[in-house]
Amino acid sequence: MDFNLDETQQDLKKLAAEVLAREGDEERLWQAGLMGVCVPEEAGGAGLGPVEMGVVLREVGARAAAVPALATLAGTLTLARHGSADQQRRCASRITLALREPGRALSDPLPQDPPPQGASPQGPPPQGASPQGPSAPGASPSGPSQTTASPDGDGWRLSGRKVSAPYPGEAVLVSADQGLFLLDSPPTRPEFTSTGEPAGTIVLDGTPAERVAGPEAVRDARLILTGAVAAQASGVLAGALELTTSYIRTRKQFGRALAEFQAVTMQIADVYIAGRALDVAMWSGLWRLGEGLPAEEDLALAAYHVSEAVTALHTCQHLHGGLGLDVTYPLHRYFAQAKHLSHLLGGADAQLDLIGALV
Repeated sequence: MDFNLDETQQDLKKLAAEVLAREGDEERLWQAGLMGVCVPEEAGGAGLGPVEMGVVLREVGARAAAVPALATLAGTLTLARHGSADQQRRCASRITLALREPGRALSDPLPQDPPPQGASPQGPPPQGASPQGPSAPGASPSGPSQTTASPDGDGWRLSGRKVSAPYPGEAVLVSADQGLFLLDSPPTRPEFTSTGEPAGTIVLDGTPAERVAGPEAVRDARLILTGAVAAQASGVLAGALELTTSYIRTRKQFGRALAEFQAVTMQIADVYIAGRALDVAMWSGLWRLGEGLPAEEDLALAAYHVSEAVTALHTCQHLHGGLGLDVTYPLHRYFAQAKHLSHLLGGADAQLDLIGALV
């Protein structure tokens, strides 16, 4: 792939940076059209794809802005790829995704998932062994899906729990054993987040729902949300790196700038390498997703490097000394965002399990 942004993507990046640098609140983003970049043109949006979503979210992360861009862009892109024209119009202004179940990472496959793209086919299990053991590619180590959908006349009803739904509101896309569903203002219990941004547990007990698409849409929604989280985390790490680099160039110790000490330069180089590794996997995954190519491997690597970004943020805090812990200094916002984004995916171990299944 070509990692250079095309003219449209460069303009989008410039616009997002300018808006967020001035007054980067949600209202300004809507006014600039940035929150509707993935909404189809027929529904009043720009009709752009995964890479453009990543461009906007990376700029949001670079300023650690507390806005619902991740939930809105990932949700509208999922509806643009799988929803009806009526669903796209009704949810063009605000939507979120609720895909994680209690005790599971976002990457945990559903029982009906086929083996992940690139996984080696398995032969018959040994006598007495379960074909759906925890090492089986595509098998969920947590058992059957905890969110069930049952037909109810012309509609559906869902039962179960969904956790870590960012910015829950009126329209929520929920995954279940029978596919992807659209819910209107489902019961929600608030959750604590490291950034203070709204998140919640969606409580479903025979809740009326509208079916969007089958299980294939759930798989795609997970990839879109993974790519969205990786894009914002990439921006968070880039913003923290810029802040830390500026600090060590000007902060002096023993009459010399911190950047002149070899130990400091090695540590800031590690942060740079972590950022580049995340960038490569994230952009490749989003590009493949937009081109209709298998993107599971690239996005699994990107998800793992989101967790590594938290380690890099620890280094940034260390290089700042006591200032890095000061809540009046912006670094704490980047650290909180990195932790929050890693939590949305489920942590490093879950990503390593998925990478192992893929290879």
